[in-house]
Amino acid sequence: MSGKLGVGACVFDAYGTLFDVGSAAAACVDLLGERQALISAAWRERQLDYSWLRSVQGRHADFEQVTEDALTVTLAQFGITGPGIKDRLLGLYRRLACFPEVPATLRELKNAGLRLAILSNGTPGLLAELIDHAGLGGLFEVVLSVEAAGVYKPHPRVYQLAVDSLGLPAGALAFVSSNGWDAHGAAAFGMQVAWCNRQRQPDDLLPGALAAQIHSLSELPDLLMTR
Repeated sequence: MSGKLGVGACVFDAYGTLFDVGSAAAACVDLLGERQALISAAWRERQLDYSWLRSVQGRHADFEQVTEDALTVTLAQFGITGPGIKDRLLGLYRRLACFPEVPATLRELKNAGLRLAILSNGTPGLLAELIDHAGLGGLFEVVLSVEAAGVYKPHPRVYQLAVDSLGLPAGALAFVSSNGWDAHGAAAFGMQVAWCNRQRQPDDLLPGALAAQIHSLSELPDLLMTR
């Protein structure tokens, strides 16, 4: 299969692309109240900040640690001290809901013969739990974690993992992410990138030209498959 982008495989980001990072806090509205969306956004922003800062400092810690540290500080920021809240949120983060269109889209691409992979900041254990909980087992040829590179996205070493594992040059790989900074990082590395801009945000002024912009993964088959 080559599709409109002329690629041999499609590599997906996990968090925010396949799996809804807001679903953990949304399931705790009974404890977090109407601030749950603000808390979730602050947690996510701090989580990413910590990953980037650790990469710059050369002091890597895995995504479980970074996620817990970010949550600890976020809960303190919002003055949330109730017993069990932190553990509940961390447990839910291991079972994030996937976006509604994800299962059908992945199966359509897989059935058409496209090789599928995940390339994520998440640890192998976290990713395995997410995939199992969402019922997506067997759809991905490989599930790649930044732990193999020892640094977080958008470092080029991370994107090289997909090239090495799939045995294809960067230009023969489609990369799909809902995170603009990740999309540009993969594009600057040389991948054919479709930014899944769910929130219809303005494009970031970062290196790397995007091949396409979509608003739902349901648009991928028309982009990647030769009809």
